[in-house]
Amino acid sequence: MPKWKTSVTAILLAVASIAQESSGIMSPDTKRVGGHLACLCGACKNTIGDCAMLECSYCKPKREKIAALQAEGRSDQSIIDAVVAEEGRQALAVPPTEGFTLLAWTMPYAAIGFGLIVIWLFVRSLRRRPAGAAPEIDQAVLNTYQERIDKDTANLD
Repeated sequence: MPKWKTSVTAILLAVASIAQESSGIMSPDTKRVGGHLACLCGACKNTIGDCAMLECSYCKPKREKIAALQAEGRSDQSIIDAVVAEEGRQALAVPPTEGFTLLAWTMPYAAIGFGLIVIWLFVRSLRRRPAGAAPEIDQAVLNTYQERIDKDTANLD
């Protein structure tokens, strides 16, 4: 890409950023509340507060709605609750730690702990096994094999 095109693109991005900030939809307060809400446009995995797509079809209207609700004097939590009531729990950037989601948050740690306990018990059981002496061998069976060995080695000479 030619150098002048890169410069023009950078200038346009800066102007768009300044325009968004001056309109109030990218104020620090809007970013703070938007940081708790996920961008559901399907193209990114960001929050509404840090989605970098300029004309995001999901974030732009939500930022405007957040700014309007803040202008009414609503608290951050009431704004987040309003968006969750409208969009569902998938609108939250971090799922709440209650009910099934609490289980989903804790299950990996519980599984790792359980696996470590099983490994520890297995190693402990290996350590407890006696080195053990050789099992008792029936002398009659041993004599039978010794006679066969003697007979076969005699034929080799």
